[in-house]
Amino acid sequence: MIVPLADADVGTCGGKAGVLGVLLRTGLPVPDGFVIPFSAYRDASRRAIEAGPLDPGLLEALGRALEALGDPPVAVRSSAVGEDTAAASAAGQHESTLAVYGIGAVVQAVRACWASLHSHRAVAYRDAVGHDRPAGVLAMAVLVQCHVDADVSGVMFTPTGPGGVTRIEASWGLGPSVVGGTVTPDAYRVTEGGLVTRTVADKRTRLDRRGTGLVAHDVPTAARRQPSLDDATAVRLARLGQQVAAVLGGAQDIEWAIAGRTIWLLQARPVTAAPPPPPSGASTTSAATLAGIPGSHGIATGTARVVRGPGEFARVRSGDILVCRYTDPAWTPLLRLAAGVVTEVGGVLSHAAIVARERQIPAVLGMANATTTLHDGATITIDGTTGTVTIS
Repeated sequence: MIVPLADADVGTCGGKAGVLGVLLRTGLPVPDGFVIPFSAYRDASRRAIEAGPLDPGLLEALGRALEALGDPPVAVRSSAVGEDTAAASAAGQHESTLAVYGIGAVVQAVRACWASLHSHRAVAYRDAVGHDRPAGVLAMAVLVQCHVDADVSGVMFTPTGPGGVTRIEASWGLGPSVVGGTVTPDAYRVTEGGLVTRTVADKRTRLDRRGTGLVAHDVPTAARRQPSLDDATAVRLARLGQQVAAVLGGAQDIEWAIAGRTIWLLQARPVTAAPPPPPSGASTTSAATLAGIPGSHGIATGTARVVRGPGEFARVRSGDILVCRYTDPAWTPLLRLAAGVVTEVGGVLSHAAIVARERQIPAVLGMANATTTLHDGATITIDGTTGTVTIS
């Protein structure tokens, strides 16, 4: 009923857990844990998934597995059929919970993972990318790992071809700030020879564990524009990414965290769509043309639809250009309607940017004051390759 992470494989435990099992067996730094495999999901009744008691054997096995880890705070994460593949990342589409402590809280987090397989955003994502499956084929494994209290965390994309660069995005605290696009992270480019170039962002907020919960708070002013990584650490990350790519046989999208001086690998999946290169120089702007960060290739013209929260989702119509502060995974269904997306914060390796590239719609990220500068209902043209928005 429970599979040690070191024994996990893709066929029984899903792509996320199976790949981490491969990396762990190779000796790479992956937090220890275990997996509740597909078979447990398939054996569970709908009542057990939603609220009823779990199978007593599974409950007992969960308790023993947590005790074997030392009963620490854990991360409870999805590992579904079809997730983290070369064809579709399903980035952020299923539920994950950090800082989970105790058997009761773990059971609730497992249920949330199971239930998220059929959430509105997960169904919309599978439909949009053409990877929905018959109900009998779909299944959710659940990965439980020791929680990492990260000082710095982020994402890196290893090179997609010879002579390419490793792209790294990093910010203070836990990873959801970067992958969820709620902060504009520092951006690093590391060549094969170890040459580092970086763009340091104004990182205003961070997420940390406090006891059994997560707390978002302001970054002290003096630290907002300090680099989250020094060049030596960026090179260490890039070299570790090269090891991961060599083991897995292709370019990888890797989530990582640093606690103290230890780099931990939290996830690795194939790069489904490479982001545009950063601008080669200072962008020229005017009253009619604004600049942000290139996030997803393409050009689209449409009506700017400024959305400040889920309560305004219904205002978005097919062909609109979505303009918002950031897009967390709950906003994914809007990317089926929108012809493009503009955000005020977020990086090119965030979940929303990845989904935009998979949907092949242009995205411009990190455009300061976009929701006030771009007026709702105006006609705009977005160029996701150059990172510009032109007001008609």
